[in-house]
Amino acid sequence: MTALASRGLMGIGDVLAVLRPDFPDVTISKIRFLETEGLVAPQRTSSGYRKFSHGDVERLRYVLACQRDQYLPLKVIRDHLEAIDRGLEPSSGTEGPRVPRALVSTDGMPSSESFRPGTAEVRLSRGELLESSGLDDALLTQLEGYGLITKRGSHYDGEALVVAGTVSEMSAFGIEPRHLRTFKVAADREVGLVEQVVTPLLRQRDPEGQQRADDAIRQLASLSVSLHASLVKSGLATELRR
Repeated sequence: MTALASRGLMGIGDVLAVLRPDFPDVTISKIRFLETEGLVAPQRTSSGYRKFSHGDVERLRYVLACQRDQYLPLKVIRDHLEAIDRGLEPSSGTEGPRVPRALVSTDGMPSSESFRPGTAEVRLSRGELLESSGLDDALLTQLEGYGLITKRGSHYDGEALVVAGTVSEMSAFGIEPRHLRTFKVAADREVGLVEQVVTPLLRQRDPEGQQRADDAIRQLASLSVSLHASLVKSGLATELRR
């Protein structure tokens, strides 16, 4: 590897050297062609030289593997990459992109890893959110009106999916979005409490402080969910014993 590669960015010759053991037929012209087709977008230096990141190389590896192993046309591969960029699983056969199973199959109690900051977010269209959660459009509109679900730009994220799926199941018991406003108020208060804890860490403005803040956010978020669930369970048990 060159000094450029040691800094995390590679020239096109370095990329060719990395890919050729698995794809002997790949050439510099092929890599340039895939860039022209919009399947990879390396950075450019002021002189116009391509600089490929590790993610760019893995993206090229995925494209080449799809062509070699599945004989997929570039249009289909482009659709696959678009789904992956949005945190979805690429389509298989006649099915469209799917939400990762880890997001839609939960046991009701998230672990601290579920709150890790900086993880890649799922980006869903309105139709994908409705289909994945089982929610109907009118109910989603109500949830947005009460601030329980918020769009992130032009898409919905993984947290919106979890909220939508949870509310969809709760609606079977006659619970409506207006009944859930207290959850939003309580959540906002918990966010304020966590902010009080982590703000001094963030003010340190060093990598160690940022890491400690990230760890604190993850752990406190998980603990608050656990505490909330325990208090609800205890309160219900008391009511049922009366």
